[in-house]
Amino acid sequence: MPSLLRKRNPEGRMSLGDHLRELRNRVTIAGLAILAGGVLGWVKYDWVVATLTKPINDIAAERGGLVTINMAGLTDPLAIQLTVSIFVGVILASPVWLWQIWGFVVPGLTKKEKRVARLFIVAAVPLFLAGCLLAFLMLPKAVSILLGFTPEKAANLQDASAYFAFVLKFIVAFGCAFLLPVFLIALNLVGVLPARAMLKAWRPAVMIIFVFAAIMTPTPDAYTMFALAGPMIALFFAAVGLAFLFDRRKLANQPDWLDAPDDEASPL
Repeated sequence: MPSLLRKRNPEGRMSLGDHLRELRNRVTIAGLAILAGGVLGWVKYDWVVATLTKPINDIAAERGGLVTINMAGLTDPLAIQLTVSIFVGVILASPVWLWQIWGFVVPGLTKKEKRVARLFIVAAVPLFLAGCLLAFLMLPKAVSILLGFTPEKAANLQDASAYFAFVLKFIVAFGCAFLLPVFLIALNLVGVLPARAMLKAWRPAVMIIFVFAAIMTPTPDAYTMFALAGPMIALFFAAVGLAFLFDRRKLANQPDWLDAPDDEASPL
């Protein structure tokens, strides 16, 4: 569809209906990819659950089995298996849905910019997976701190739905947080967010990052919050540096008559 539209319209302009159809197609492709990954998550469900509940089991071994997860509802086992399978699908299908998001956000790039865009989408997948991996490594620490408030000799029966909702949100939030530089660069490439504006707003950006980290890491210790906020701040300034390079390149490729004063640029 987009290629036909470009043939009819060399400038690549699309109507609102075309944009909505493109959005529908991209959402469909991303959804099918997540569904395909979810099938593998369904098959490997027991291994995934054993991995995600290992922090609980380790603490239970230390406390004599007084900490465990509990599936109270009749439909909880099925609902949890569906949720975990979709979560696995989101992780495995990240190259597909990230590419679909990128293609929809920055559709009107030049050939050179598209080459750079491909490099960034290639970088987006490792960044997302690195964020998920960092969250997974931080999970035992977070669970240990939260369960550490349980009084001695008191049983702590974790609702399975609430536990897995916390764990999955924790991991996905870290992964999405690491995508910050990718979307900042996307906004820079389409001309919405110049590098100078990004640098000028670094103080509010750092504050927002810390607030986001505090919300997404619901533990009372500062260690977990800094584990998320620190890499995000570093990635933010890395995106600012790259944005300055892109802005400089755009300025170098800009025609001379655009930089000339009005009285020199006008033939009259």
